[in-house]
Amino acid sequence: MANMAQAIRMALHVGEEKLGVTDIFGEDVGAPLGGVFTCTQGLKTAWNTPLDERGIIGMAMGLAMAGAKPVAEIQFCDYIFNTIDLLKLAGNTCWATNGQFPMNMVVMTPSGAGIHGSLYHSHSFDAIASHLPGWKIVMPSTPLDAYGLMLSAIQDPNPVLFLAPKALLRVKGEELIPGEPSDESQLKEMIDAPLGDRSQWQARWPKLEIAPIEIGKAKSAREGNAAVIVTYGRHVLMAKNVADKISQEGLGEVQVLDLRSIYPYDWAAMSEAISRSGRVLFLNEDTEITNFGEHLLRRTIEEHYYTLRARPRLLAGLHVPGIGLAPTLENASVPQENDIERELRALLSEKT
Repeated sequence: MANMAQAIRMALHVGEEKLGVTDIFGEDVGAPLGGVFTCTQGLKTAWNTPLDERGIIGMAMGLAMAGAKPVAEIQFCDYIFNTIDLLKLAGNTCWATNGQFPMNMVVMTPSGAGIHGSLYHSHSFDAIASHLPGWKIVMPSTPLDAYGLMLSAIQDPNPVLFLAPKALLRVKGEELIPGEPSDESQLKEMIDAPLGDRSQWQARWPKLEIAPIEIGKAKSAREGNAAVIVTYGRHVLMAKNVADKISQEGLGEVQVLDLRSIYPYDWAAMSEAISRSGRVLFLNEDTEITNFGEHLLRRTIEEHYYTLRARPRLLAGLHVPGIGLAPTLENASVPQENDIERELRALLSEKT
């Protein structure tokens, strides 16, 4: 099975071969490295930029306004914050020009903690991204979803922010990508650049199918009626592990709803799950103040107040200036499985 980095790479290959992608660029995106997480190895339209995040976003905007279809990468989301004004402009350009410039562009960037990246490689961006009207925002939890969401992002006429969970980029999937060889070693030999001299290396791509996943559609990663955990990215896997443990203790079956899209978000799926159980935990790793989960919690109270069986809860990252290098510091800063278990037990035991 492909890991998430390979899945993104294969989607980008389909993009440049079949969907009109003209440029894939960013810091170390082109040869010989192919991205710090290897998401762009072997792609024919990939090229390197200077260390200039504002230049990267500005270039993507200019290309999109000229009718090209760019995919730009910010190497880590920790360095995207100095482009906020440009991202806001990219989000409102279609509206401001009465549809003359729809801004068909994708910005992808690794987000979140989980790789012990310390102060400058552990930030999240989903909360701030949700404050940028005009953008669609996705964050996959599996390689198959990464593949499908990237294909949809490429085809969408709006600017799309593709947040790749740093901690999941090397995690293999449980489902084959359409067209992916079933032999992992064969896939690696075909599309992973060798160590050492790569000057003559070229990728040999499998015959991949166009299999987009609709932006704005959640999926149930685990079924249950006792409560629902609404999350995305790497915390989908953590939530499933905790729900399995709770189930083994006979405390009920907990649903895990993977949003996949932060905006537009699938309120219909959330609302149905909340109505069924009356108990909901919103979970993500961005800082807790002005967190995207707070918006979902507020809407839950407004629309489900009289049917809730327990107070809706939010578990998010601490409002701290940074995440420390030591595992103890990182684990104390963003939700871990023990934190999820504590909140879930409280949610299930609360009486109304």
